[in-house]
Amino acid sequence: MKEFRGAVEAVACDCTHRFSKPRREVIHLVAGHGIEGDAHAGPHVRHRFLARRNPRSPNLRQVHLIPAELFEDLASFGYQISPGDLGENVTTRGLQLERLPLATLLRLGSSAVVELTGLRTPCVLLDRFQAGLKKRLLNESEGLPYKCGVMGIVRAGGPVRADDKIHVVMPDGNPGQLPPL
Repeated sequence: MKEFRGAVEAVACDCTHRFSKPRREVIHLVAGHGIEGDAHAGPHVRHRFLARRNPRSPNLRQVHLIPAELFEDLASFGYQISPGDLGENVTTRGLQLERLPLATLLRLGSSAVVELTGLRTPCVLLDRFQAGLKKRLLNESEGLPYKCGVMGIVRAGGPVRADDKIHVVMPDGNPGQLPPL
């Protein structure tokens, strides 16, 4: 079993469905539920579009993670993006999140564990946030369909804050690539 390490750069949470989420000192992950007080928490899908289609489907999008390195890349194209701006709950550093396989476990801080379930698919709201951003996040040139973070479910709860370490535990076998969610 291979293990990699990274760090939490920032955390964010919002109790209402808005595009951006305000940064917090700490967020609390709850097993099988998501982030305490976040609009996307719960055992069933909470994404507004997906919930209209099938409100009883399992919530595979309890936690949204984005690498901080993406913001630095986007800055070279004139985009000014800070942690929480794209609706992510956890901004990471030192990990190529989109390249991790399905079912990878991320151990955040002292006790929280997130299992990766898929790639975040870019939507039109990205262009409403900053013009042209959606196209910039379509990533066909690097072998990945998108580069706007990953989604996961909470397997073990606990607090997560900036500067916490992240331990990446790769799944056994051949689980395949993260699917679009």
